[in-house]
Amino acid sequence: MNHDLRHSSRRAAKTPSGARHGRLKTHGTWRTVARIAASIVAVTLVSGSAVAAYAAWDLASTVKPTVTLGNEAVLEGVPDVGAMEGGVNLLIVGSDSRQGQGEGFGDPDEETAVLNDVTMLMHISEDHSNASVVSFPRDMLVDVPECTDPEDPSSTLYEQSGVKINTVLSYGGLGCVVKTVETELGITIPFAGIVQFMGVAGLSEAVGGVEVCVAEPIEDEYTGTFLEAGTHTLSGVAALQFLRTRHGVGDGSDLARISNQQVFLSSLARTLQSNGTLSDPVKLYSIAKAALANMQLSDSLMDPTRMISIAKALKDTDLNKIAFIQYPTAYAEGGGAVAPTDSAEYVRTALQNDLPVTFDPTAQESAFASAGDPNAAAPPAEVPAEEVPAEEAPATEAPAATAEALPSDVSGQTAAETRCSAGRTLDDQ
Repeated sequence: MNHDLRHSSRRAAKTPSGARHGRLKTHGTWRTVARIAASIVAVTLVSGSAVAAYAAWDLASTVKPTVTLGNEAVLEGVPDVGAMEGGVNLLIVGSDSRQGQGEGFGDPDEETAVLNDVTMLMHISEDHSNASVVSFPRDMLVDVPECTDPEDPSSTLYEQSGVKINTVLSYGGLGCVVKTVETELGITIPFAGIVQFMGVAGLSEAVGGVEVCVAEPIEDEYTGTFLEAGTHTLSGVAALQFLRTRHGVGDGSDLARISNQQVFLSSLARTLQSNGTLSDPVKLYSIAKAALANMQLSDSLMDPTRMISIAKALKDTDLNKIAFIQYPTAYAEGGGAVAPTDSAEYVRTALQNDLPVTFDPTAQESAFASAGDPNAAAPPAEVPAEEVPAEEAPATEAPAATAEALPSDVSGQTAAETRCSAGRTLDDQ
């Protein structure tokens, strides 16, 4: 959305509660810093490490001002994420802002639009047995509810209909993106964060690189991504460019980029579980440093105990039960944007009812190039029900669903599956 339209749709209705939710709490931020420092020192002093105090100070010094989402009431009286009814919902927003990202990403004054080019929801089930990561296409049309104006917390911004989701961050800030996704999915999202370019690069370095499979060469002059077919271990800027490339994969669309990102994220999940990262204090420190230096978090995520419990919730989750889902959409009339299809209701149902999902195998054929992963779990065979004449059928209630079977137009993969990026050369562009 352009600058003029954004400000023309703002209204100056005074809302004291909105002002209270939108204002940054300076004293609260410093208390949070102290809690982080104290927690790290308490844990690391057990090992007698003299480096512990420096690590605590170093992490605390990177904390940025946080964002209040306005729905923190759902966390009152909840001791840890394992006690959250219906599971944990966390929204990750990837901003295209160049501010503070150094050279190599363009002029921060000329090329920064503060768009949420990546919008992902992570849902961890209440019993931690499964998780879903839902990616929303940046050009997906959504309805935006009334939001607190982040530039003037005493005012609210008008609701909007049928706007591209990647404009919402610029329009109303992180809180507005959260409210928009909550409205679309019918769930509550108490945790959120904005990550910038170097946060992704730093995370990939902290885990020692992420291995990705490329089926056909990727050639993208826009992001400087050139990879031959084969397996590559990517870290730093190379990993970031792999996630950003659009012209070099599939049909060159944002939907193809989402599939490429799922290849990376599923490999990252395998890496985190296989090399002991989630139980290695040094690696966890590196990840925390990369995140805090390049992310802006919601108030709800600045409790170190809560952050640790979220990380632990995924430590032992079966990779076959971690699903990466592309939110189902189709091109809207006139092209240039996509809109949710009827199949989106299956995704909403799974999230609202804390259910794992299963993919239709035919949905994967066009989105990925298979690597023939031997670890990929085969879908359970259907057991035919015994035929009983209608007049003799017992009157019983239908059993509660244990998983949501996604239709064939919903693509994605599990973390156990090794998929390959469908590369695209300059000759095909």
